[in-house]
Amino acid sequence: MKINDSVFGELEFDYIWTKETTIHFLGKDVGISLIIKGDEDGRFDEEQYLAYQALIKNWAQLQQSFLQPILEYYQQKRYELGYDIAFNENYPLVETTDKILHMITLEGIVIPYGDIREGRDIGILFACTWDQENGLGLRLLNEEVVDVGYQDIVI
Repeated sequence: MKINDSVFGELEFDYIWTKETTIHFLGKDVGISLIIKGDEDGRFDEEQYLAYQALIKNWAQLQQSFLQPILEYYQQKRYELGYDIAFNENYPLVETTDKILHMITLEGIVIPYGDIREGRDIGILFACTWDQENGLGLRLLNEEVVDVGYQDIVI
């Protein structure tokens, strides 16, 4: 089933509402999936619209704020796995956000149900070179990174 939502645009339902779109991310146009949680009826919560609109309005400024939390998460994972001592080609030493940027690829934006958390809740999905199976997810609340982990933290 397809709908044309006034805010999200043309969406297709296959157990979740999605559309393929392009977004500018740190100097490049990137093809991503926009995923909106919702029932088959195609009605969404007001909070979902507010979260998405705030994200898009602030997107240019927000992008850069993703990199430091991702770098810190990567460094913590590398330490937890012992790769700060033992060499692993998937977990090289990375000390700058410029280098971490080359290890991630934006894949999607998830708009969860509006009543799960207080505030504007958004998930950002990345592929990453160090964990191709689980990927990387960021959870934003009111346009601030509040959680970094595997992609499943936002799905």
